[in-house]
Amino acid sequence: MDDFIKIILPVYFIIYFGIAFVLKSIVVAKRIGKNPLVLPNDDSAYGLIGLYFKLTLIAMFIYVLAYSVFQKWHDTFLIIPFLDNELIKIIGLGLLAISLIWTIIAQGHMKNSWRIGIDKETKTELVTTGLFGLSRNPIFFGMILSLVGLFLVTPNALTLLFFILGYVLIQIQIRLEEEFLIQEHGQKYIDYKHKVRRLI
Repeated sequence: MDDFIKIILPVYFIIYFGIAFVLKSIVVAKRIGKNPLVLPNDDSAYGLIGLYFKLTLIAMFIYVLAYSVFQKWHDTFLIIPFLDNELIKIIGLGLLAISLIWTIIAQGHMKNSWRIGIDKETKTELVTTGLFGLSRNPIFFGMILSLVGLFLVTPNALTLLFFILGYVLIQIQIRLEEEFLIQEHGQKYIDYKHKVRRLI
């Protein structure tokens, strides 16, 4: 199982970010004629959240690569013994697979409204169908599933930190986006907010 995880984790994260973010961004950019990556590079609270999120993702990817190449390092990150067993790892791998499929489907439902960040220059359609009928933030929910999956596959203090930090940053980003969507779509978004839960 450990040898399989050493191979599958980096492959998974390359596929996840390659399809769900890079490829999707390229496709949407061609359709709308602009870069859908709209995270600011300033020292505002919004810019700071974006920076921390990028750093967390980079740190996670470095961890996954290091785990695959230097697996014994896993022992130095304070393993959580009662979670470090084959059944939990299988559950974690299942969550990673569900996360990937769920995120790709949710992005498909967003169509040209897909953005990484808040686009204040271009008015986008409010998507309320498909997975957005189950969750107001299905892509963020998929990302949270991937954080939980990584933690269960390699349960230690560092992946727990990734989960906590990622979860907090996602929750802050969601609230920033909600404020913008209320300004952008008004009562339509407020009604949607009352009908559909924030995550699931």
